[in-house]
Amino acid sequence: MTELQHLLRDLGGARVWVEVLVLLACLALAYGVARLARRGHGDDSVWFGRHVFDGLLFPVLALLLVYAARHGVAQVQPVAVLKVALPIFTSLAVIRLIVRVLGASFAQTPSVQLVGNLVSWLAWGGAVLWITGLLPAVLDELEAVHIAFGKSRISLRTVLEGTLSSGVMLVVVLWISATIERRILREAVGDLSMRKVAANAIRAGLLLIGLLFALSAVGVDLTALSVLGGALGVGLGFGLQKLAANYVSGFVILLERSLRIGDMVRVDGFEGVVTDIKTRYTLIRALNGRESVVPNELIITQRVENLSTADPKMLLTVNVSVGYDSDVERVREILCAAAAASERVLREPAPAAYLAGFGADGLDFSLALWITDPENGQLSLRSEINLAVLRGLREAGIDIPYPQRVVHMK
Repeated sequence: MTELQHLLRDLGGARVWVEVLVLLACLALAYGVARLARRGHGDDSVWFGRHVFDGLLFPVLALLLVYAARHGVAQVQPVAVLKVALPIFTSLAVIRLIVRVLGASFAQTPSVQLVGNLVSWLAWGGAVLWITGLLPAVLDELEAVHIAFGKSRISLRTVLEGTLSSGVMLVVVLWISATIERRILREAVGDLSMRKVAANAIRAGLLLIGLLFALSAVGVDLTALSVLGGALGVGLGFGLQKLAANYVSGFVILLERSLRIGDMVRVDGFEGVVTDIKTRYTLIRALNGRESVVPNELIITQRVENLSTADPKMLLTVNVSVGYDSDVERVREILCAAAAASERVLREPAPAAYLAGFGADGLDFSLALWITDPENGQLSLRSEINLAVLRGLREAGIDIPYPQRVVHMK
């Protein structure tokens, strides 16, 4: 008699209702504990989710309670319902862990949703094989399919287990690093750049440790990785030197804090605000909405103007021409009053108007003013001051001359 037949026979027993009551009690206890633990926490966390059922804590508690209840009931009668519930809650806990961590670490893109759906199908498929007793036979068939590389023998089961172990380890590492950054680094490290370099270093170290554990778990000889390390070093020396230089430059930028997130910079003629500093590149967003991806090596090796580190004040000039018969002092008063009327213009140093030159059509004036918020845009401020200047000149009866040319006819 197969294991599935034994299971069906036990499910038809007269005392199945005892297991059903025990299972309901385990679910009620798990729900109550998860609901009490959820108080005072966020509404959408990995442990608790938006509701009690869609978090990780509920299936984990239910799994532990069902596992303990199964061993207790097995001392009195054959176990069937709890035996089926055990793989179900195991699969549910795995699905909740991977899907919730991926949702918290990455944006909800179609690729992330595809990975979540794939994990769900694999977990429920494994649960079905576990319940029906076909899992050992399937594993033996996967072990029989193998590829030989010299004296080494790699089976399909080893590849599958290694992939699953690496995936679970990656998810756990992302969860731990995100928790450390949210719970510890945000309180201990006030500087955003230093917090980012610490988070990147912790994530990289945890990923390396997790990968080594995953490879060791599936039976990969870690001493063979020394050859891979040597080959990787040669590759970095030749083909990957640019990539390695960008990663090293990223850590240098974060450690030296020469650039910080939120600084107004000008790199290679592109001016904008630093929105993010990655390990390989830096994102700079211009005031018109365009975003530039700048390799970190470029920031280290070339001249970069940081408009936020030294003096936050920025000089703007507005040029205007008036007729030669205009009152120069009156024009200067109108220009200074138009600049002083704006709230963004600094009162110290005060706006100043200068007679810049004698143009072909009139007197050229230059209005100099200082601001401290160039990230809020300059075009709107220039338009505001130009409108005030135009209104003041018209009220004073001062003309802005049209271009004039004298043509001599011979």
